[in-house]
Amino acid sequence: MSEHSKSFIAKSAAKATDKEHRRKINFNIGRYNSVVPVGKTQFRNVNLAREKAKNIKWKAIENLDKMLESFEAKITRRGAKVIWAEDAQQALDEIGKICAEKNCKTLVKSKSMVTEEIHLNKFLAEKGIESIETDLGEYIQQLDGEPPYHIVTPAMHKSKEDVARLFAEKLGTDPNLTPGQLTQVARQVLRKKYVEAEVGITGANFLIADIGAIAITENEGNARLSCGMPETHIVVAGIEKFIPSLNDLSLFWPLLATYGTGQRITVYNTIVTGPRQENEKDGPGEMYVILLDNGRTNILANEKARESLYCIRCGACLNACPVYKNIGGHSYETTYSGPIGSVITPQLKQMDEWKHLSYASSLCGNCTEVCAVKINLHELLLENRHEAVDGGYSSFSERTGWKLWKRAMLNRSLMNIGNARIKNWVVNSLLKGWKEHRSEMIFPKKSFNQLWKEKYGNR
Repeated sequence: MSEHSKSFIAKSAAKATDKEHRRKINFNIGRYNSVVPVGKTQFRNVNLAREKAKNIKWKAIENLDKMLESFEAKITRRGAKVIWAEDAQQALDEIGKICAEKNCKTLVKSKSMVTEEIHLNKFLAEKGIESIETDLGEYIQQLDGEPPYHIVTPAMHKSKEDVARLFAEKLGTDPNLTPGQLTQVARQVLRKKYVEAEVGITGANFLIADIGAIAITENEGNARLSCGMPETHIVVAGIEKFIPSLNDLSLFWPLLATYGTGQRITVYNTIVTGPRQENEKDGPGEMYVILLDNGRTNILANEKARESLYCIRCGACLNACPVYKNIGGHSYETTYSGPIGSVITPQLKQMDEWKHLSYASSLCGNCTEVCAVKINLHELLLENRHEAVDGGYSSFSERTGWKLWKRAMLNRSLMNIGNARIKNWVVNSLLKGWKEHRSEMIFPKKSFNQLWKEKYGNR
């Protein structure tokens, strides 16, 4: 068992029994569940919309090489610089070089899961650069020294009282402020940073291949300010973010809004095609786009796992997952938590170190049912388990135990050996670890054969 697995089990066990944590999560997810059906009403046929989106993403991923080339050619023509990063360290080194060239002391950053993936804030702090999260949820988490709890709502696990206490501790405000007042406090702090910052960093919800642009969707306007006010704008995006055409946004923006927050469309939707042009007054003087691999081509090469690259990071699978709702986002100890995180993390990192996440599932299929682009998440979890076993990452005792189990299950005479007490003892006592995180397996007093014979005889 890896150290990550041991830590996951310990943290998830603690969270699963934390009633206050569960109350907060159920409250917030309950509000989400109440508004999503309203957002879906904008689609004449929401399942058809999801199917179409999946097909579009399939086209983008299957033609990713062409998408990358088209994007680079188009956005470079308008003055942006495209940087290719094979891994997290290359991306960080390039960002470090740009910040050094601009003599950057303060940097504003909009919400971006890919920058969490490469641990950008830690890197910048080591360089002596102040990096400010400008999304309210991310700002709250940064003040508390915690990573995001959820893909879409980073501070989902905190109540308004928790946030008021945090602001009082970190910013010296009244501990009884209302959510509206807390928002105003954050706004006052952050607006000063936009003016001071030499560099702004954003992610990209979508990369648009045919026109060479990035598309950002948000509810606060912080991403628009982060990419528009500083003189230098850096985009960090995973190479899987592509959609083929600008026209595809008419489907993906409403779909992402509905499945992400239950809205018909988010408040701010921005298309950025490059730095400030000759006849323009607003925008950054320079723009860099860092296209990050960091294990994504490993998934691309895997024909079965490739489907996970369709993900648009709406977070719907997290909100639907019974495991996530009990153990929370931080128990996973990964950038991407919940079902999608359990699928892609072992593929992006080392399967032997992270395979336990793919076993942290009831396989109920609810994640697949709610996925905005119809990714077969529960089947991909099973595929990860299959790859882990084929790769030799299971223990000898586990492999032996399941071989014996399979042999017994396929042989009726072996199944009928012994009574229920003996079978209960074998499973619950001899199979080490079975009861550690599970309830006892209890066999019925009479086997199916016995019940059949009692009712029908030897027919």
